[in-house]
Amino acid sequence: MSCRYSHTAVLGDVADYVSEKVEIENIKLKDYVSTENLLPNIGGVDLADSLPNISKVTKFNKRDILISNIRPYFKKIWLANSSGGCSNDVLVLRTNDKIDEVYLYYNLACDKFFDYVMSGAKGTKMPRGDKKHILNFSIRLPSLDEQKAIAHILSTLDEKIEINNQINKKLEEMAQAIFKHWFVDFEFPNEDGEPYKSSGGEMVESELGMIPKGWKISGLDEIADYLNGLAMQKFRPKENEKSYPVLKIKELRQGFTDSSSDICSANIDKKYIIHDADIIFSWSGSLLVDIWCGGVCGLNQHLFKVTSNDFEKWFYYHWTKYHLDRFIGIAEGKATTMGHIKRKDLSDSKVLIPNKHIYTNASKLFKPIYDKIIESKIESRRLIALRDTLLPKLMSGEIRVTLDNQEL
Repeated sequence: MSCRYSHTAVLGDVADYVSEKVEIENIKLKDYVSTENLLPNIGGVDLADSLPNISKVTKFNKRDILISNIRPYFKKIWLANSSGGCSNDVLVLRTNDKIDEVYLYYNLACDKFFDYVMSGAKGTKMPRGDKKHILNFSIRLPSLDEQKAIAHILSTLDEKIEINNQINKKLEEMAQAIFKHWFVDFEFPNEDGEPYKSSGGEMVESELGMIPKGWKISGLDEIADYLNGLAMQKFRPKENEKSYPVLKIKELRQGFTDSSSDICSANIDKKYIIHDADIIFSWSGSLLVDIWCGGVCGLNQHLFKVTSNDFEKWFYYHWTKYHLDRFIGIAEGKATTMGHIKRKDLSDSKVLIPNKHIYTNASKLFKPIYDKIIESKIESRRLIALRDTLLPKLMSGEIRVTLDNQEL
């Protein structure tokens, strides 16, 4: 059996900061990265809102590692899958031939790294990592073969998570298109399978204009119950009492709770306990509605748990989402630091209820779509938990991989 030994290096031995600049006019919006569109908790990157009003930005290449250097505790890091430009507050690291770039990325995606960066950060309200300090971060450096094997294990999990995300995005887009086609354009299939409205389906006058005959108009709060959460600071767990993480806007945005989430007593009223597949609507601050699949938790104030005794999830989820842009406009129009909507806004938001036959046919389309979305979200959560458990153990050498059919 051949032995393979690991040794330790510091980050500065295996990677350098990139300082090369590129003209902003040569960067497309999809290729621009800033601290705003780097996602927290190793979430990758989202599309930027706009390009900066400066002449040059830092250039990055595919396989470079980008790290937000503002508030490092947000754990914003991305292994670039394309080239582009980024803001000065984003560090760009490029590896040398001593280390596999994917292996290095996972070393830096560990809590250990971000804790280290924070230990040398400067500033209190908006701490920044110290670039020299960061380069002294210690890394276990096994053979390149072992590095690649470790990277393959972790990247395989991330690839499956990303596939699930892409599938869910397409399913959500498809469901939104079907909803608009049926409930906004009124082009659901008639008895002959033809689009109802354009095939001459009977329409009647209503307060919302012409709608299909037999359909009813209702308020959003009449088809579903919008339960506001609790002020969870009043429900802290007592000593040795079972607890749940608290679902706040941050958790809803990222889709899961984490070690920084608040906790509450598990003995709160059961109606405030959230489970997978519950519909959650943030009505204050950042307004959004989503299907929660982040596990059991307690519902904080400023969030609605949306339920109904009469309609299925897909129905009140879509109608809530249909009115979301208007809700955001209402919230933005309030002269407060945290815009919000009122219950009257729910009453004023009108919903069209089809006849039983159309509703039943719609359910046959929507329910399987959302069953699949929920299944994929739960699977991704479990894969993330597995990845986050394996990551520090693989990086430290506590768990070793197998090479050439030999366990290290």
